Amino acid sequence: MAKPLVGFYWCASCGGCEEAVVDLAEDILKVVDAVDIRLWPVAMDFKRADVEAMPDKAFAVCFINGAIRTEEQEEMAKMLRKKAGLIVAFGACAHLGGIPGLANVANRKEVFETAYKTTRSTVNPDGKFPKTEVQLSEGIGKLTLPEFYDTVKTLDQTIDVDYYLPGCAPPPDLIMQAVTAILQGKLPPKGSVLTVDKALCETCERNKTKPDTLAIKDIKRISEVIADPEKCFLAEGIICLGPATRGGCGERCINANMPCRGCFGPTKEVKDMGAKFLSSLASIIDSNDEKEIEKVADKVIDPIGLFYMYSLPSSILRRKKGE
Repeated sequence: MAKPLVGFYWCASCGGCEEAVVDLAEDILKVVDAVDIRLWPVAMDFKRADVEAMPDKAFAVCFINGAIRTEEQEEMAKMLRKKAGLIVAFGACAHLGGIPGLANVANRKEVFETAYKTTRSTVNPDGKFPKTEVQLSEGIGKLTLPEFYDTVKTLDQTIDVDYYLPGCAPPPDLIMQAVTAILQGKLPPKGSVLTVDKALCETCERNKTKPDTLAIKDIKRISEVIADPEKCFLAEGIICLGPATRGGCGERCINANMPCRGCFGPTKEVKDMGAKFLSSLASIIDSNDEKEIEKVADKVIDPIGLFYMYSLPSSILRRKKGE
């Protein structure tokens, strides 16, 4: 009996999701034994033409990691949507926009100005920017590059997505559970996030130390203090996005004495993750004095980068207003 065909593809992300597949360790042998991987550019030599020649729905499932930033990524996502029975948004960048999505605080012109002109390490006296097309020597032809889009998009803002596997990167146990569920046909309703639907705080061991009435008079940055490994971060005045973040990650950051930054995204009841946490934070500042509250709020150095670290493209804000 022929094995189901599976594909992996990498769009705008750091590559950690590809590493997460390797982190399956010996379990990857179980995956290889159960499926036929027909696309995995980071690990195997498959050509785009080979995939284009495959019939529609040839893949049982394609796991696509990364946000959509370029013309090529959009083209590949749309092609794989035709070629796959199921599409899984694999990791925080495909799911929510991820850290690459923080580029939405700028536009393409500002991104290029920073990357190719204004950084101290850049030597570009002619102010040249990448072009989508360059004419080479006569008789050789043209060199083309994909267009760099003005806006970073989530995968489901580009194509129809069947399931979401959250995390930066998704934990190996969730990857195996997802693969097993797909192979066995035991999947939840379409559109589901393939982990629990409850806040991280509900499974965090430190939640036991949180007082019934949480109130803080100061905000401390994790880089400036040594956090008590037994105590709730918020009770110490350290911002932790656990109250607004979906659980199921195994508390990896918490166990390393680092506060949650929200890579698993919100539960289904939350429309805007950053706004949800901002509301929660405002409610625990222990003061009614406007100047005191402002002083505490000023301790949040980068609100967008903190509250929307992984979720800006999928939020209500989505991006900087266009010109």
